[in-house]
Amino acid sequence: MTDIPIIFEDGEALVIDKPAGLPVDRPKRGGPCLEDHFEQLKLGFQRPPSPVHRLDTDTSGCLLLARNPKSLKRFAKAFEDRLVEKRYLGILAGIPEGEEGTIELSLSKISSADKGWRMIAAKKGKPSVTHWRKLMEHDGKALLEFRPETGRTHQIRIHCQAGLGLPLLGDPVYGTGKGAPRTMLHAAGLVVPREKKPAIEAAAPLPRDFAALGFTDG
Repeated sequence: MTDIPIIFEDGEALVIDKPAGLPVDRPKRGGPCLEDHFEQLKLGFQRPPSPVHRLDTDTSGCLLLARNPKSLKRFAKAFEDRLVEKRYLGILAGIPEGEEGTIELSLSKISSADKGWRMIAAKKGKPSVTHWRKLMEHDGKALLEFRPETGRTHQIRIHCQAGLGLPLLGDPVYGTGKGAPRTMLHAAGLVVPREKKPAIEAAAPLPRDFAALGFTDG
């Protein structure tokens, strides 16, 4: 048994519901990470699975793991070619104008000694596109659905702050870090097409800390 919830499993792939607070890669300063669970996640296979993409440490939800090198290569190409459908849910620290829209902002990484690195909207950056729609409002905050076309680092987080003018609740980098125990972003769904097999389809239930703030999915 593994203590990481598995929401999809076949011979090529696993999709796990990554807990918030667990980094995918080992932090430079050391400490726990997803790799610590790979032995459990072998599930009878000889080799441990490999993450195909990344989620921020604070972000919970659907994370695709490949169970062999060939599928890792194929899945990575599907992400690269923008064939993967991703659905995220996030709580904004306020109510955005409008009900839905598309944010198109090029993003670039900057680094400073005092603040560390972060992403900024910059004309010379890499193009990035996020579609969003408001699902519900509660207590001066809004639950949004995000469907990113691209997969830039911190894309949804910076798009909320720079594109919607409101950061995600609890975001310490693009917001105040207040109002929630973490950056309130959840990878709720993933669809990965495959050539000779049915698509990988996975959905991660809404986490308890979203429900604790009065939000439900759908």
